[in-house]
Amino acid sequence: MDPHRAGETTAPQQRPNVCVSTVTVSDMSRAQAESVIKNIIREIAQQCASKGHAVSETLVAFMVKAVVLDPRNLFNVDRTLTKQDVQKLIELCVDRLLDQTSPTLDTIKMQVYFDMNYTSRREFIEEHQKVLQARLLPVCREITDSRAKTREDLESLYRKIVGYVILRSGLGSATDITTVREATAALQSVFPQTELATFMSLLKRDKEQQLNELTLIITGIQLFNKDSGKGGEGIEDLPAILNETLPAASREIEGELEGTQRLAWQYTALLESLSDCAVHPDLLKQALYNVRQHEAFLKLMLADVILCAKQVEILQTELTARMRVLKATVHSKTAVPTSQVFPHFTMLAKLWAGLQDELLLLSMLSNMVTSLRPFLSAQSRLLAAGQLEQLLEGVTIKTDLERVAESAEERVDPAEVKSCEWFLPETTANFDALPLQYRGACGHALIKENGLLLPGNPNIGVLKHKEKYYSFSSRQAAYEFASQADEYIELVAERAKKSPELIQLLELHQQFASVTPYSQMQSGERLLVKPITKSDSSTQTDTHILESNIVKSYEWNEWELRRKAIKLANLRSKVTRSMQTNLSHTRRHNSTQTFLPRDAACQTKRDGQSNVPKPQVYLAGLRGGETTTTHMVKVDLTRPVDE
Repeated sequence: MDPHRAGETTAPQQRPNVCVSTVTVSDMSRAQAESVIKNIIREIAQQCASKGHAVSETLVAFMVKAVVLDPRNLFNVDRTLTKQDVQKLIELCVDRLLDQTSPTLDTIKMQVYFDMNYTSRREFIEEHQKVLQARLLPVCREITDSRAKTREDLESLYRKIVGYVILRSGLGSATDITTVREATAALQSVFPQTELATFMSLLKRDKEQQLNELTLIITGIQLFNKDSGKGGEGIEDLPAILNETLPAASREIEGELEGTQRLAWQYTALLESLSDCAVHPDLLKQALYNVRQHEAFLKLMLADVILCAKQVEILQTELTARMRVLKATVHSKTAVPTSQVFPHFTMLAKLWAGLQDELLLLSMLSNMVTSLRPFLSAQSRLLAAGQLEQLLEGVTIKTDLERVAESAEERVDPAEVKSCEWFLPETTANFDALPLQYRGACGHALIKENGLLLPGNPNIGVLKHKEKYYSFSSRQAAYEFASQADEYIELVAERAKKSPELIQLLELHQQFASVTPYSQMQSGERLLVKPITKSDSSTQTDTHILESNIVKSYEWNEWELRRKAIKLANLRSKVTRSMQTNLSHTRRHNSTQTFLPRDAACQTKRDGQSNVPKPQVYLAGLRGGETTTTHMVKVDLTRPVDE
């Protein structure tokens, strides 16, 4: 991509129909508004392309918003935009995009290019890993989906695994015979071809995990062999390359930064001198904004290079220490347990991957520095060679540090402005970490000096207004700004509407809810989006944040754990000794187990009975009879006891 064009795109061949009678954002639906704005953006891009200047839709979309925001263009989104307004909007945008002598256009292009191409360390590394995985996905799928049965198919699968390991590790080329042989030998020592049957019986997820583990182990083996002088000719010496590249990149950025800062100081001194100049002051201010934006980007990238150097130093130290430990573990042994060396090989591979990431990040930063240079061309053509030095004859050029030193003795007295909250370096913890507004520039000078950017001196005193922090170039500027803070903040926003590059330069995105950062902008967004003060929102949390992890080697039985411990202790080759001291004599922990008493019953007597014969005696003849003499007969019917 041509950086000067900031993401150029090919214009469509068919001209979109934008000749509508009326266009309004508030009256039509969102879908209709987006459709109209897309047509306007495409029309502008096509007109620019027809005149030999291809521009990206992202740049066109921001330019449309900038033109609508500029009060000098008299656009009002609260009323209906007529056909003439749409045509006027297109003409103004095309004129601005085709003005190759405008430093403002170069600054906006620089901002668009930087936001679309620059990423943080973490995002860059994550994106690189995603790209690498996407490239290796077809090879990985061929390995995991393989159903090899014949000997030839198994050999082909093994070669694919070797190729995957080489591509994933980045150690040499997969087409180099020596590299392939070394990788194959390392793989055979860890994963012989006879293990393919077991590998193919695994689930797909387990296959992918084993491939990654094999890659780390084999990478560590190859790095160890290279350090031991037993191969690795195709592996680059990353530590040596980084030790050479880091100072060169740092010097390059520092040289660019020094030249940009010198231009910024010169433009500032020229604008302060108010001398007659062949160049309009507005163009000089645009040039000042251009170099100040370039300076901000260079400082950001220089900080990344310094952080990269620190990270490389840490990685190299750990790599050297890990290699030393590994050599001490191996120490010319013919066989070493895998549990001792595999963790070292894995860590070596991870440290090497970290060095590879740092080298890629450093390459990206160097390319960014080179790509930003064309965006300085417009301001460099404002004055002829040597003309700037002639205009500055007799003028004192002050650096930013010198301006801060001039106001070093000034301090804000909070008692004089009791209605405001002030932060001073003597009374505030983490004073240097305060997030200053306007990127540390003085908002008072920006208004009073008609757009001049002067660095603020936080040591004078930092004003806290509505949860935001402001620094100033002098104590008097601090007092005046604090007395009418809301008015000054509004005036800064109005100034940014006339100079749209200030929105990014001074980080005013929160004040301009309608202007999103370029990297978040879509070509179909509406011209102006009013800020949302209240909105309904809802969140949902995962039921199980962490994935289930079943450890098959877990044992709940204490005696099983004891059995394993005894087995690991290998007591067959050990001798157990014990002794008794006076203190421990007759003192030991005893435990006994008793049974609780059982409920029982016994019978001590028996209920018994006996039956005595009942006497039964009958007397007969007592009543007398025919005779006068009574004859009595006694009959004993009592039963014997035996019966």
